[in-house]
Amino acid sequence: MEAISASDLLISVLFLVIGTLLLYFGAEGLVSGSASVAVRAGIRPLVAGLTVVAFGTSSPELIVSISAAMSGNSEIALGNVIGSNICNIALIIGIAAFIRPITIDMKLIKRDMGIMIFSSVLLLVLLIDGEIGRFDGIILALGIIIYIIMTLYIARKEKDDSIREMYAGDIPKKPRKTSVDILMIILGMSGLVFGANLFLDGAIDIADYLGAPKAIVGLSIVAFGTSLPELATSMVASLKKEGDISIGNAIGSNIFNILCVLGFVSIIHPISSQNISIWDLGVMMFVAVIILPIALTGLRVSRLEGVFLLIIYTAYIFYLYHQLPTI
Repeated sequence: MEAISASDLLISVLFLVIGTLLLYFGAEGLVSGSASVAVRAGIRPLVAGLTVVAFGTSSPELIVSISAAMSGNSEIALGNVIGSNICNIALIIGIAAFIRPITIDMKLIKRDMGIMIFSSVLLLVLLIDGEIGRFDGIILALGIIIYIIMTLYIARKEKDDSIREMYAGDIPKKPRKTSVDILMIILGMSGLVFGANLFLDGAIDIADYLGAPKAIVGLSIVAFGTSLPELATSMVASLKKEGDISIGNAIGSNIFNILCVLGFVSIIHPISSQNISIWDLGVMMFVAVIILPIALTGLRVSRLEGVFLLIIYTAYIFYLYHQLPTI
């Protein structure tokens, strides 16, 4: 393998960092501008939160995965979702619980955790033939539509304040000027697209330098980078003693990643599971299931349980590291 120069490697790392920042702030701009437009159009804040905001917070995973699939790197797209789902539970909830134990609403356990586990099982079934085809994508996309409709119905019927609280920070109290919102949406989308391209270029170059399968890069570097908005949100929520928002954010993101991201990406371009091992899928399934008994023990995630989740994530990254060829 031809050696890459130190200057080229530095540029690749710089692309990765700049791309990550553009993804983060692009998502923030898109969410804020779109939510303000939705409120001005007469859409209730709760509805805006469950649709516009929830979709917007998954936009880094969506844009990066679309870019990866369209450029012939579909294993990065799948690795991104699997790695992000592992990161959301093991790392993000782990850190949030370590900062401050998380109290859990029983509604989250009964409804959203079950849907997350079901979505994970559905993904395993769809991957039996080695890819997620366009028909599989339609099934997943229908799933996210049903999930949003169901959540809206339940929230309206039960007047679920916990859902309002989850998205309160993203819904503007007073809509801004239309021109400002449009500018934020345009800048946000531009940041996402440009950031995704920079991020992928940097990640792929680093993968080539390491001689690593692109799936491993998707499972680690790309997954962590696209999960930064969820990580930042959950850490702030935990510090503000709003840990239930942390876990709700992580669970909801996992559902969107599987049903929305993989659904729409595979409709655009079928996704191959090449170089995604049974261990990767097994760890994703394990953390999706293990959070349920953890949540049921006293309806909280303790600091000790947070450390346990962090150990799982560390062990998984250590496992990925040992899959790299010797340079």
